[in-house]
Amino acid sequence: MEYVITAIIVVGLAVFLRFGIKRIAIFEYERGLKYAGGKFDIVLEPGQYWYIPFFVMIQKVDVRPRFASITGQEVLSSDGVTLKVSPAASFEIVDPNTAVNKVNNFHEALYIELQLALREIVGASEIETVLNNRGELSEKLVEMTKDKVKEFGLRLISADVKDIMLPGKLKEIFARVVNARQEGLAA
Repeated sequence: MEYVITAIIVVGLAVFLRFGIKRIAIFEYERGLKYAGGKFDIVLEPGQYWYIPFFVMIQKVDVRPRFASITGQEVLSSDGVTLKVSPAASFEIVDPNTAVNKVNNFHEALYIELQLALREIVGASEIETVLNNRGELSEKLVEMTKDKVKEFGLRLISADVKDIMLPGKLKEIFARVVNARQEGLAA
C-alpha cells in the first residue's frame, strides 16, 4: 500500500513539474478564450492569470480595430456596364467567442458579406449613379452588412468604396463626355 501511495505522489509530482503552473498576461487590446477539457469556458478580460496547461488552454485574441481591403470585384451595373469596384472596411471583434468558435474564418466571412452586398448595390444602380454617388454607396454597404457581421462577433466601423474602374474603351468615352461638358460650360 505504501508503494502505491508513493507511486501516486511521484507521478503527480512528475506531472506537476513537467506541466507546472503557467502565467499568462492578457493585455488591454486582447481578450483570452479559456478552454477546459477542450470546451470553451469563458472570455478572460485583460489581466494576469495562472493556469495548469495540462487541464486548461488559453488563446489570446486581438480585439483592436482592423482593416480589410478587398481586391477589385467585377460587377455588372443595372444598365449592363462592367465595373471593377474595390471596397475597404474597418471592423473590430466585439465577441471573441463567436468570432473564433462559431465562425470558421471571420475575415473570410466579412469579405464575402461585403462582396455580396457590393454586387447587390452596384447591380441595382446605373453607372452614372455609381460614379456620382460614392458616399451613398458606402452608406448602403454599411447598412446592408452591419447586422450580418454582428452574427460573426464583429462590429463594422466603416465600409467605403475605395476604387471604381471602368473598362478601357468606356473610360475614353467618359473622358470625352466630361471634356464636351467642360467645353460647353466654357462656351
